[in-house]
Amino acid sequence: MKAFPSKLRSPRLTSQLGLWLGAMFGVCFLTGFISHEIQHPASWFWWPARPVWLYRVTQGVHVATGLASIPLLAAKLWAVFPRLLNLPTVKKWTQVKDWAQLIERVSVLVLVAAAIVQVVSGVLNIARWYAAMGFFFTVLHYWTAWIALGALLVHVGVKLPVIRRALSAPIRPLRQPPTGLTRRGLLGTIAATSAVVTVATVGETVRPLAGVSVLADRDPRVGPQGLPVNASAQAAGVRAAAADPGWRLEVTGPTGSVRLSLDDLAAMKQTTATLPIACVEGWSSSADWTGVPLRDLVALVGGDHGSQVTAVSLQQYSAYATSIVDPPHARDPHTLIALRLRGEPLHVDHGYPCRLIAPDRPGVLQTKWLSRLLVGSPS
Repeated sequence: MKAFPSKLRSPRLTSQLGLWLGAMFGVCFLTGFISHEIQHPASWFWWPARPVWLYRVTQGVHVATGLASIPLLAAKLWAVFPRLLNLPTVKKWTQVKDWAQLIERVSVLVLVAAAIVQVVSGVLNIARWYAAMGFFFTVLHYWTAWIALGALLVHVGVKLPVIRRALSAPIRPLRQPPTGLTRRGLLGTIAATSAVVTVATVGETVRPLAGVSVLADRDPRVGPQGLPVNASAQAAGVRAAAADPGWRLEVTGPTGSVRLSLDDLAAMKQTTATLPIACVEGWSSSADWTGVPLRDLVALVGGDHGSQVTAVSLQQYSAYATSIVDPPHARDPHTLIALRLRGEPLHVDHGYPCRLIAPDRPGVLQTKWLSRLLVGSPS
């Protein structure tokens, strides 16, 4: 098109950008799927308690690849922009040659829309600006990811012959030295931009880079007791209940119930473990937590190594007011009902009087301000 005369646009450039973007989307989809299944597990899904840092890595990779794909997506859309302008016209839609061409055009429209929604909703989630979405983030992000993946596979399937020809064709030497930015220079610029975006944000979970991650939404070193919080006790509406001298932790299991005060919990065997808080927004940070091993409380009410525990918070009207602790985590010696953080009593914003902290779980499942523990068999 005369309005878009750049000679850098070519099937080869488009194919190369597509390969990079497809790889990024693939890794991002897989790690995002893992996070979703940990929070909303299917009957077949199983997630280990060890190594303790595994979820921290998978979610950090998820957010990093999502952010790094933004420059790639922008470049890909620029490369195919002239063709995209022709897709929605009635004339183009009514003059398709065959079903393959129709499927290709539909898949392109769906893929572009889904990719943009994924990137925008992911950035809004990192910024915790949920009001701008109008939907529950996890539902929107999860199902749009499947739509994007399906459209991508269809698009690649239809375009595979073109991609093969473009990538296998020899590069012809230019008769005249190129002026301005070359294709190689463009690809290098895109790669460098993605690398800069990654370094400027990944310090949220890679602590040595925290000082240079100027685009990161959270600094893992900043917050009460040196850890960030997403929801304060005031915002959760639990400050008064958490400070109530009459607070008790009720533990119910096969042999009955016990109600434990904070002094009762402090008098039990204490364990200290170094565990990360790893948030779905991509930030994470490790700290020393001290408290009662959950498995000791499970045994106190007749549970065993196969027991499942439901942790219930003082917080109400929240999708994460309860969480399920499956047997691999419930019996792990480092799954704690934490009373202290870094040797000090828990700050109220970190879950005082006590909270759940377990290895290899998302932060949203590390239930704060506990009120009950229900011990039973997995359903």
